Amino acid sequence: MKDKPAAVPVPPIPRPVDRTDPLSTLALDGIGSLAELKSATMACRECPIGQFATQSVIGEGNPKARLMLVGEQPGDQEDLQGHPFVGPAGRLLARALEEAGIPRDQVFVSNAVKHFKFELRGKRRIHKSPSQREAAACLHWLEDEIALVRPLALVALGSTAARSAVGRAVPVMAERGKWLPRPDGRQVLITLHPSALLRVLPEDREEAFELFVKDLAKARKLFRTQPA
Repeated sequence: MKDKPAAVPVPPIPRPVDRTDPLSTLALDGIGSLAELKSATMACRECPIGQFATQSVIGEGNPKARLMLVGEQPGDQEDLQGHPFVGPAGRLLARALEEAGIPRDQVFVSNAVKHFKFELRGKRRIHKSPSQREAAACLHWLEDEIALVRPLALVALGSTAARSAVGRAVPVMAERGKWLPRPDGRQVLITLHPSALLRVLPEDREEAFELFVKDLAKARKLFRTQPA
């Protein structure tokens, strides 16, 4: 009778993450650069989303940014182009950052989930929100980005981003415009995802946009002492 082959240990999913120290997660993942992070997320199948997406979409921007903005997940255009915030919500975010006095080229933008989750309706791919488990499976990749970029603070755009960034459920409408602490000591500014503004009734969009800009403007202080 042949001995059974030794079972190969399967890493727990979601992977454990030390929220007090993103550098420890980076070491466990063996990631040394954003390019390596891109390669690792391209191959990631820790949740089902990656199997159906075109590609992974990691963060982009100033690699030494003082401020990191985190959204939910890539959208249709982001999935096709491979860059974050290039669709309608991204263009709205860029306009809001400009009006808030935050230099777009000095921030880093990313998402809590690195692949596009969708459902097909005919030939259209319609956004579908990731589950908590899917977001949790992707958390270590977000922590890797934080460890690589080392921002002073983050902006969480929407509830999925807020849960991933802060480590607990956050009622966004009640907490928007407030700074909440992360376990690693960084502060997280809570606000809506710009896609929420696209769903507002036309007559209310101007006011909703102004409130969004007001939220973002609270992060402007991070750039006042930046050396030329």
